[in-house]
Amino acid sequence: MKLRICDKEFESSEIRQLYPAALVKTGYEDEVTQASLEWLETEAKGRVEVAGYAIFVHMKDDEKHRFVFDSREAMDAEAARIAAQFRR
Repeated sequence: MKLRICDKEFESSEIRQLYPAALVKTGYEDEVTQASLEWLETEAKGRVEVAGYAIFVHMKDDEKHRFVFDSREAMDAEAARIAAQFRR
């Protein structure tokens, strides 16, 4: 099955991992790292600066893709579009 994420198409059988995450600032220059949304909502509670949100795709051949969004709402909307493709 072909899966479309933003402007890129993937063969779903080649995807090893697909997940959303927050991008938080590390405090070192402009560096960011990913953090789980659950951690952000429960443990971080205002203690970290969110730089954005992303959907990460890890392929079986170890290739990695990151789709970055300015807001949680934009990321959630794309996640809903991805989920709808699986329901077809």
